[in-house]
Amino acid sequence: MKPVILLAEDEAAIALSLQGALEDGGYAVRVVASAEQAFALIDDGAVQLAGLITDIRLGAGPDGWALARHARELHPALPIVYMSGDSAVDHPSKGVPSSLMVQKPFAMAQIVTAISTLLNQTPPVV
Repeated sequence: MKPVILLAEDEAAIALSLQGALEDGGYAVRVVASAEQAFALIDDGAVQLAGLITDIRLGAGPDGWALARHARELHPALPIVYMSGDSAVDHPSKGVPSSLMVQKPFAMAQIVTAISTLLNQTPPVV
């Protein structure tokens, strides 16, 4: 079974491109357009997530920082990659430990490499 990545991105074109790149990289992808949708999927627990990739600015409502903190409360070792065009400077103070920030604009391969790197550093769940 392919590892499932939760992708939180409110810009449809970026989400579609990232989904394709991640699927080409061997991942199954669940795409949501808001933090609220991501919270619901994480809280439901029906899908075992291997990682989270989130934009920082997700429109109205909670941002990517809040989403990542929530995800880590339930899954302390969950690999998290942040994406942002203007918030990279805040990563050291607002990002969760052992996460990565990829600044926009980026090549799709950078995101696949970032999540793969974190997954390779995370011990498997037994």
